[in-house]
Amino acid sequence: MRKAHFCGDYGMIDESIYFSSDVVTGNVPLKVGQKVNVVVEEDKILYGLRTIKVDVVPCHLYGAGPSDSGTRVLIGCVTSICEDIIYISNSIYFFIDIVSEDFVPYKGNWLNFEYSTEPGISNFKASSVKPTHCIHAEAVCITSVHGRNGVIDYTIFFTLDSVKLPDGYVPQVDDIVNVVMVESIQFCFIWRAISITPVHKSSSGFQDDGGLGRPKRERRSQSI
Repeated sequence: MRKAHFCGDYGMIDESIYFSSDVVTGNVPLKVGQKVNVVVEEDKILYGLRTIKVDVVPCHLYGAGPSDSGTRVLIGCVTSICEDIIYISNSIYFFIDIVSEDFVPYKGNWLNFEYSTEPGISNFKASSVKPTHCIHAEAVCITSVHGRNGVIDYTIFFTLDSVKLPDGYVPQVDDIVNVVMVESIQFCFIWRAISITPVHKSSSGFQDDGGLGRPKRERRSQSI
């Protein structure tokens, strides 16, 4: 269940998913802050989500209780990480050991996790954590590298501080790579690469500078 913002014929859900009025079922007028259920599909061209259906949640269902399994589902953004503790807010956090080994949360990541609560206890216990969205992209180009950070296909952020790479591989400008990305707020980007696998290494002459600054161009000897 997500919160909608609406203006004219277009709106935004959770400040990340755009939709138009023609996908709202029942011709129900929407209001800012109204709860909705949304169905989306992957847009492979834009590496985003395209809304195909929006259902208005009746008022009596707002703040619905636990599911049949006794758990609740929460969507939140990682605000900070302290050693093995991942924080969504000052009071909402979980330990990293419940996260899949293939995914390491990073500040800015959007997460979908299940949790349970007990009477008399303010904190909740998270039982599972996963990215809100995880997408694979094949044969895309690394378009920039600045120190330990870079961008793929002008739209996908990555940092060497938190990305899975084959042994010995250092991302270079113009490399063609396969990418696994998750939804994340990183500067002006909404995707962060969590895995990069080279398909074709470039010969553009750029080399890694050890994280000290911009990539440097290799010097090549020439005969006269």
